[in-house]
Amino acid sequence: MASEVHMPGPVCLIENVKGQLVANQEALRILSAIKQPVAVVAIVGFYCTGKSYLMNRLAGKNAGFSLGSTVQSHTKGIWMWCVPHPQKPDHTLVLLDTEGLGDVEKGDNQNDCWIFALAILLSSIFVYNSMGTINQQAMDQLQYPLCGSKEHQRGPFSYVTELSDRIRTRSSSDQDEVEDSDEFVSFFPDFVWVLRDFSLELKANGEIISPDEYLENSLRLIQGTGQRDKEQKFNLPRLCIRKFFPKKKCFVFERPAHGKKLGQLESLQDQDLNSNFMEQVTEFCSYVFSCSKVKMLSGGIKVNGPRLESLVVTYVNTISSGGLPCMENAVLALSKTENAAAMQKAIAHYDQHLTQKLQLPTENLQELLDLHRASEKEAIKIFMENSFKDVNQVFLTELVAKLERKGEELYKKNIQASSDHCSALLQNIFSPLEDEVKQGIYSKPGGYCLFSKKIKELKKKYSEEPRKGVQAEKALQKFLQSKESVTDAILQTDKTLTEKEKEIELEHVGAEAARATAKLLEVVHQKKNQMMKEKEKFYQEHVKELTEKMEKEQAQLKEKQQQDIEHKLQEQARLLNEEFQQERKRLQDEIKNLQTREPKWKLTIL
Repeated sequence: MASEVHMPGPVCLIENVKGQLVANQEALRILSAIKQPVAVVAIVGFYCTGKSYLMNRLAGKNAGFSLGSTVQSHTKGIWMWCVPHPQKPDHTLVLLDTEGLGDVEKGDNQNDCWIFALAILLSSIFVYNSMGTINQQAMDQLQYPLCGSKEHQRGPFSYVTELSDRIRTRSSSDQDEVEDSDEFVSFFPDFVWVLRDFSLELKANGEIISPDEYLENSLRLIQGTGQRDKEQKFNLPRLCIRKFFPKKKCFVFERPAHGKKLGQLESLQDQDLNSNFMEQVTEFCSYVFSCSKVKMLSGGIKVNGPRLESLVVTYVNTISSGGLPCMENAVLALSKTENAAAMQKAIAHYDQHLTQKLQLPTENLQELLDLHRASEKEAIKIFMENSFKDVNQVFLTELVAKLERKGEELYKKNIQASSDHCSALLQNIFSPLEDEVKQGIYSKPGGYCLFSKKIKELKKKYSEEPRKGVQAEKALQKFLQSKESVTDAILQTDKTLTEKEKEIELEHVGAEAARATAKLLEVVHQKKNQMMKEKEKFYQEHVKELTEKMEKEQAQLKEKQQQDIEHKLQEQARLLNEEFQQERKRLQDEIKNLQTREPKWKLTIL
């Protein structure tokens, strides 16, 4: 049963202690207990813009995340509230409310950049909260944390370098290397721009437009003005949003209340707030609930609580040590932890399965091999289900080696159990015969014949005993060899036999012992061949399972890459179309100017 978390209120996930980011252990323990897939919604924006109120509404509460009603930023660091997902059973909705950007009391906006970067890295829906309209000021405010602050004398596509100042996708990337934007698109969350206290009428060219259309219009680029610096400044944040975020959405909110009521939102009832505002809040929450996807890692890996915990720890520790958060490193660190745990889980299942099914000694070798292979197969299946990114199959190879060693140990235990059982059984069956020998019953004329007959009867009784195991013949042979001196003594004392008959009988006994030895060697050889065939069979099945898993992972990766390529092609098509439309308009304006211009000469007829 997947675990479900019940948090009465938010807790700090990443503390901001004097500009140093630190993961909070209490919050990490909460995440570690959530085995369900998580959809993560993070909200970012300037302080005192109403971010916390929206997050409280997503949690189904009026209060929880601290609401700032003064000129000071209330939320410090990143706070977390985990609630059952309202529309997806067995899923958890993780809400992240971030420290307000632009707080003058901090004095260092580097912290804003890291908060912004962490919100992107951890979320599956990224909400940017701003006041008023989407104008150049709003774009400039978004540009700094998203695109960086350096001044580069490059074209508008230099935003890739700026973003790589904060986030890396590959550990092998050179610090001066520009990463391909496709790699960022592959893990960037869906983007939602929330416009607060929006008072304009949504119209363009005299027609009513939707908030989404308003966002798309606001993201259009300008070209051909002849002012390169102005174009770059205008286009840079727009390119960032268009290129990096595969899915975009916009919501507009009217002012929720007026006057002092704005500082009392936690205590106000819904009917006390602007009805249009409440409808807009409902629409926003409905969208988030229905469209919030499970946080995914490369390769189609769903993130649950422990995986999100690992990402938080990895990213925060990297930032604290002065490094750059790297998706590849974070996934590899997570994979090592989970693959080690998956290996232990597989081994535990192997041990448990054998404990329930196995009774030593087994009747024959095949029974032992079947049980071992069945347990081994289930163990590997469990590892496959719980592992990911096992680079070069390091953990799988180690698991197979450990299971093989366990199989060898099991084989030895089975031999010992069979040997012990057979020894005890032979001692019990032949003890009456030993007593009779001590009593001298067979030390008389005709005693050897009686003794041989008795041996045959006891051997028959021994052979009829069930579950003697793989050492049955060897144990019997060893036992009879230990009694050869007794047999020889009885034979020599039997005066009814001539010397010639005694010699013949001795030869017969020796030949029988030789046949028994040859039979044992043949059995040993057969067992070795049997085990080799089982290993070859297991190897073929193992290769098949591994191939199927790799093909599945490759298919998932290819599907994700195809989606990213389609997004890039669509964005390029939109850019080309915008350039075409702008060029068309420029030509039309030029033609119009030519048509309306006064001619500088007149034709005179003399």
